[in-house]
Amino acid sequence: MNAPDFLSAYYQNYDEDGRLASRHGSVEFLTTMRYIEKYLTDGAKIIEIGAGTGRYSHALARRGYAVDAVELTKCNIEVFRRNTLPDEPVTVRQGDARNLSAFADGAYDITLLLGPMYHLYTKEDALTALREAFRVTSPGGVVFVSYCMTDPSIIGYGFKKGHIHELLAGALVDPVTFKAFSEPKEIFQLYRKADIDEMARQLPAERLRFIATDGYTHHMPETVDEMDDAAFAVYLRYHFAICELPELVGWSHHTLDILRKNGPRSAAQ
Repeated sequence: MNAPDFLSAYYQNYDEDGRLASRHGSVEFLTTMRYIEKYLTDGAKIIEIGAGTGRYSHALARRGYAVDAVELTKCNIEVFRRNTLPDEPVTVRQGDARNLSAFADGAYDITLLLGPMYHLYTKEDALTALREAFRVTSPGGVVFVSYCMTDPSIIGYGFKKGHIHELLAGALVDPVTFKAFSEPKEIFQLYRKADIDEMARQLPAERLRFIATDGYTHHMPETVDEMDDAAFAVYLRYHFAICELPELVGWSHHTLDILRKNGPRSAAQ
């Protein structure tokens, strides 16, 4: 199973492993880990679907959790394996989020779907990936799903970088609602909260939280990168205080939906 050429080309020329390493990039990582930690239990089994180069898989495995990772692009898998420490309890295999037939029903307590929704361009494919994530999650287990949001991209790419007329002419943005329409050549699928809510209603789940993962950070990356340690610590406190506010989620470049699978929790949970 190979990644589409456009996706392979993108990740071969993009530093995915370094994306979360900058000060402004670390806000997304630190926020996501902060919320994963709220739902970890002793001995929890974890699967990361669309693991990229393994930032989250490695972080969790190095804390002693058994992690199985699935990634579509070979170049990311190569970096993942290079970053794996001896005796780290993590596995990685190539696979597609829409077909997790190699994994049993209900096998995992925590499921991370932190990348695939960025690159699935039809509602059918997106729902298939979500349903597969829930299938491999145990009843009472928690699923974390990340999305790229529409309006930060319209502001940043459309207006700040001057491409709005190109987007409108190419029918990639609705001229009335400014809803975005992505094709594979645009790489990223974009959502508004209403789109995410519509899919969530079709899942066997209750929503626990919805997070503005990086909040306003990517609107001012240089400002965040230039903060000294003391200012950045205050910025993180501020971000953590407001990242669940409903009025913020639409302006965050990345969001995190946290859902609990319906059914009785096991004794281990």
